[in-house]
This record gives sequence, C-alpha cells and structure tokens, in this order.
Amino acid sequence: MGPIPDRRRFQFLPHRNRIQPNPACVLFAVYDKTKAAETGNPDGALAGAIGFCDASSANLHAEVAFVMISPRFQRTHVTSNAIGLLLHYTLDLPSEGGLGLRRVVWKASPLNAASVKAAERMGFTKEGVLRWHRVLPEGKSMGGNGRERRTGDPKENALGRDTVVLSLCWDDWEAYGRDRVVAAMARTA
Repeated sequence: MGPIPDRRRFQFLPHRNRIQPNPACVLFAVYDKTKAAETGNPDGALAGAIGFCDASSANLHAEVAFVMISPRFQRTHVTSNAIGLLLHYTLDLPSEGGLGLRRVVWKASPLNAASVKAAERMGFTKEGVLRWHRVLPEGKSMGGNGRERRTGDPKENALGRDTVVLSLCWDDWEAYGRDRVVAAMARTA
C-alpha cells in the first residue's frame, strides 16, 4: 500500500493493523486512473481499498473483504473495476497471471443490500445465511439481526448479526463469470 495523501479521509486505515500481520489477508489501495490529469498523480486519485482474507493456498479459496470505496467514487466504474481485478487475480489460472483459486467467497450483512447486489452483479451466487454469525461490538445499536438474545448470554448487551454468504467458483467463472466481469469492467463512468 503506497503513501496516502490525506489519511483522515479513508476509513480503511484502522483495518491495516489487523490485516498486515495476517498472511491470509491482503489489502490493496484502489486508484481511479481516469483522474490522473485532475490530480497530477500518474496513478490517479486514491478511491479506497479492497482486499481478501481467509486465503488458503492449500484449499484454493479466499474471501473478498474490506471493500471500502470513498463516497465520491461509489456507483461509478471504480468498484466494478476493483472487484473485477481482484476476481481475475484470484480465479484466473497461473498461466493467465492469476492464482488459480477454486472458490472466492463474499460475505455481507443481510442489511447491506448494496454489498449483496454488487456481489451478484459480478457473478456471485447466494449460498445461504449464517445465522448468529457475528457478535457486534457492545453499544452498537444498528446492524443486528433483530432477534432477542437469550437470558444469560455472555454478551447480552451486544447484538448478533447474520451473514449472507455468496460464492463464485472456478466453474462459474469459466462458464459465465469472467464474461460478466469483463462487461462490468468495460464501464468507464
């Protein structure tokens, strides 16, 4: 990850300390190269970050994670291109410059419809919902699953969160996924 001109503008920085020491995770800076002339930077404008976690070379899988795009770049070509590049890197064969993974996973809160829709637009298939998958930080009043916690719960003041699981596997990638991603990446605005 390169130098960041204005660290206050990007919410992904707190995740950096959790990601860097974990060899199963990687975080990439996302730049909008169409803004090179506007910014005077040949890389363009820093637009956010994307990465993957839970990567396993033994099991040939990874999870798309930390998709954080600055509001200025949301609903533009930036998100599709960032996700598309990550999918090419993970699912293309090594002979094509990729890792040759068999499975890429996307997880999101059922309340985050935009995230689920972005994954589906890029070819991911919904596999199901993990109920009570996460314990949210105490004091967080939004994002829970809306269900009552049981009496005596060790974290009775913390909401529970469900998680939608979507996947894009190598056979889907070759059958339709790659073409769908290429089409999404062709968008320039």
